[in-house]
Amino acid sequence: MLRFQHISHLLALGILPVLVVLFIAMLYWRRNKLKKLGDERLINTQLLGWIPGRTTLKFILAAVALAVIIIGWANLQMGAKTENVQRKGVDVIVALDVSKSMLAQDIQPDRLTRAKQLVMRMMDKMQNDRVALVVFAGRAYLQVPLTVDYSAMKMMLQNVTPSVVPTQGTVISEAIDLSMQSFSQKERKYKSLIVISDGEDHDEKALEQAKAAADAGVIIHTVGIGSPQGATLVDPETKSVKMDENGNPVVSKLNEEELRNIAAAGRGSYTLLRNTDDAANKLVDEIDGMEQKNLGAVLFTDYKSYFQYFLLAGFVLLVVEWLLRGANMKMNTKTS
Repeated sequence: MLRFQHISHLLALGILPVLVVLFIAMLYWRRNKLKKLGDERLINTQLLGWIPGRTTLKFILAAVALAVIIIGWANLQMGAKTENVQRKGVDVIVALDVSKSMLAQDIQPDRLTRAKQLVMRMMDKMQNDRVALVVFAGRAYLQVPLTVDYSAMKMMLQNVTPSVVPTQGTVISEAIDLSMQSFSQKERKYKSLIVISDGEDHDEKALEQAKAAADAGVIIHTVGIGSPQGATLVDPETKSVKMDENGNPVVSKLNEEELRNIAAAGRGSYTLLRNTDDAANKLVDEIDGMEQKNLGAVLFTDYKSYFQYFLLAGFVLLVVEWLLRGANMKMNTKTS
């Protein structure tokens, strides 16, 4: 079976028709210039080493070389061998706080962006686990059901903003409840929920829901985003600092105690996000340390790459094109 490892790179072949059009335009321009100077055939005879069609040949060699190099860049591969590989992992749901307080900039560039970076880094380190995404503010919504398609998860994650949840606030209990419904109801283990929030919870049911989830076999880890000192909130539309009803700036602070209590009730761990890599490593290690379930077999194909042959062919064509010397005007010399 043949495939291109980076098939999107083949889009660069679109430059070839543009080059052909430009080359043809150059030939017409050159011919018109020569006609203005005199007889075209006579002028060509005055060009040292002039051979009909050589300019076209040089262009064809360069264009073919470019096409071959682009194909090599896309890396043509052929399946060398296949084997069945047993996959083991757990189901992981990420519950991401998207309330407007997550736009605070006490952690750069802002809390929500860093949270999304953390989830991206985690998926880079995960292999067989199924992942899902729940976003929450005043309400919770399932954005991505459990899947092994990490690229789809990342694509959806990039588009997450506070606007995806119409009701503002921070109700962690709803996020836990919806996550429990999204897990398989047939198993009482192999499940992990990661709650990423600044902890400004407006609902006292979060601890109760966390205990119920733990009793149902869901391990809850929490990640704190922000700082205890907090930061003022800037309205993304007006670009001005938000004020409360008394005219004072609204300050959003990280509530670590709330998140620690939820993690303890959920029999998991609490992590304060400082370094994204360290936090991702810790969470993935926690997940890998859980009992894993058999997720079935997948057909694994080992591919052999052939990019080097295309790059070599392109290089040879460029050398041949370079060796074809261009024509020059003859120099008239007089002897006495």
